[in-house]
Amino acid sequence: MSPINTGFSCPPPERAEDPKISSLIARCAQLAMLLEVSASPKPGNVDREHNYSDTCFEHFLASSVSVYPVLELAARSRNGIGVLIRSAVCESSAWQQGGNTHFGAFLLLIPLSMAAGELFDSRKKAHFKLSPDEFEDLAVRAHAFVRATDCEDAVEFYKAFEMAGVRVNSVDEFSLGDPESTTELREQEVTLYELMEISKGYDLIANEWTLGFGRCLEGAKSIIEFMQAINSGAENQVLNCSGTGINEAIVYTFLKLLSRHRDTFIQTKFDTDTADYVSSRAGEILSAWEKPSGHMTRDIASLIPAVQEFDHELLKKRINPGSTADIIIAGLFIALLGGLRF
Repeated sequence: MSPINTGFSCPPPERAEDPKISSLIARCAQLAMLLEVSASPKPGNVDREHNYSDTCFEHFLASSVSVYPVLELAARSRNGIGVLIRSAVCESSAWQQGGNTHFGAFLLLIPLSMAAGELFDSRKKAHFKLSPDEFEDLAVRAHAFVRATDCEDAVEFYKAFEMAGVRVNSVDEFSLGDPESTTELREQEVTLYELMEISKGYDLIANEWTLGFGRCLEGAKSIIEFMQAINSGAENQVLNCSGTGINEAIVYTFLKLLSRHRDTFIQTKFDTDTADYVSSRAGEILSAWEKPSGHMTRDIASLIPAVQEFDHELLKKRINPGSTADIIIAGLFIALLGGLRF
């Protein structure tokens, strides 16, 4: 199958950077998407062990691979977030028939890729890795990019949303389901960032945009600390990880973020009580894994049955924490930019 013409119309990047850097950034983003969907058991979501009736593991793989050109362009771009989001959705849709796979992830990865490109480009010497001290700078730069979005970015976002078929809360102002909304956006000159401010109270991804990508950083930190614990030989070392340990790091971080932050995709699809119940159950499983201080203390293998039971429960009820998965992808992306290898 040939990809459709996405019609990239972003202005050229303000500075020409090393193509090796933009390629590295795009590959980190791709690998983050692939690792997230491959992780198992990841309660309620598609992974390598199970599919949904309409969206399968392979759809996510195809989407992850197909968006490379957009991610590479994002790493070289300093504006045009809306077009980049729509282009990513176009590419994803052209290569698989499973519907929306990564819309929320694109909303996070594109500004973070732009920020990474700018951060690498700002250095006097080329280094192909971010230090932990630079993670905060990455988030600050990504936040600056989203704050600088304009009305045309908002219009492009609406086009991307319609193409992806994303489930959202019903709202009166600038409804994503109203074809007249783009006209209203232009008349009132509403920016994409302002749209996210309207949504931040009930959408986890919009919350990241408006509050500076803090949960993405939280995910990156958790994944890195887990991998360090595996390899440190410390007394609280997690034992019996299969293979490299990256799968367990993702599952652990998924439960951790889910327990701390209500998944707004669940809240939209069901209700607040369901989202709170899922977070509570994730916290119960996690509490058996950690000391009160938050350090991992138990053999992960002994806790897998509880995670699998939780997974089966959510799958049976068709409850999928999709927003948490998007945050995991962004966290993995940041960790990979920081040199995470396994």
